[in-house]
Amino acid sequence: MTGLSLRDDDPREPAAPGRALLILVALLLVLVACLGYIAYRGVQQMRDLERQMAAVTAKTDGAAALARQALEKAVVSESNAKAAAEGRQVAEAQTQDARQEADVARQEATTAKQTAAQAQAEAAAIRQKAEQEVNRLQSALGQIAETRRTALGLVMNLGGDHLKFEFNKADLQPSDKELLSRIAGILMTAHDYTISVNGHTDDVGSDEYNQKLSERRAQAVRDYLVQAGMSPDILSVEGHGKKLPLVRGTSDAARAKNRRVELGLVNTQIRYMKP
Repeated sequence: MTGLSLRDDDPREPAAPGRALLILVALLLVLVACLGYIAYRGVQQMRDLERQMAAVTAKTDGAAALARQALEKAVVSESNAKAAAEGRQVAEAQTQDARQEADVARQEATTAKQTAAQAQAEAAAIRQKAEQEVNRLQSALGQIAETRRTALGLVMNLGGDHLKFEFNKADLQPSDKELLSRIAGILMTAHDYTISVNGHTDDVGSDEYNQKLSERRAQAVRDYLVQAGMSPDILSVEGHGKKLPLVRGTSDAARAKNRRVELGLVNTQIRYMKP
């Protein structure tokens, strides 16, 4: 034959099985390289994903912490609001109670003023009536014996020409008894009175002697007033001896006037002032 031809035993051409092996090895190397790259990229991606997950977790934890803080603040705020509301309710209730108490106090004060005004009016009426009674008694008793008005009430002087006590005597004469009966008749028409029977003597004798004598004279008048019908509960007796003479002097006339008994009449419904 003319032309070129290759022979199977040409040393410049590799054998077919060797070429295939080389190609296969090259492919394996490429595959391994690709797999390595893919694995490397996978590892990188996993690391990136882990970092992202860590960041997300951190953000989640932070958000959770903020949420807890917000919840705690909300709970505290709600508790404060509830306490404030309860405090307002209590304050409103206390204010209402205080207003009611103030209203009651005002009503009581008004009632007390009205009661006081009524009591004052009644007291004024009673005092006026009692004053009229004192004036009546003073006029009636003044027709019998010397009667004067003092800071303590009426004082009726029974001495001298009225009760004629003899020297060193405490006995009542018939004329004295008649006089006392008339006095008792007037006093028994009066009410709300206390009567003090006060005995006196002249200046003759010791203090002790005259003290006892004045007591006997006062007791004699008191006993006869009781016999005449007056209540013993309103009568009291006191002796003054010679300590309170009606007139000064040692004459018989002066001593006769000082040997006396005085009746003090006090109306229990009048606060007496000095005339």
